[in-house]
Amino acid sequence: MAVSYKRLWKLLIDKDMKKRDLKEAANLSPSLMSSLNQDKSVTVNTLSRICEVLNCRIEDVMEIVPDETMQ
Repeated sequence: MAVSYKRLWKLLIDKDMKKRDLKEAANLSPSLMSSLNQDKSVTVNTLSRICEVLNCRIEDVMEIVPDETMQ
C-alpha cells in the first residue's frame, strides 16, 4: 500500500492556496514539503497540523492506495 496526497493538492486549489501558503501556515519544513510532494509517509502530527490549518479531516488530505505492482 502507498500514500497519496492528491486530495491535499486539490484541496489547496479549491481553497485558492499555494503550497508555500500551507508551508508557512502549518509551519512545515522544506523536507516535510518534499515528502508530501513525493507521496512519502509523514507523521500523524504533521497531518494534524495540516488539517487544523485547512479546517478539514485527515481523509480530505490523504488516502491509502494499492501499490501498482499489486494491481
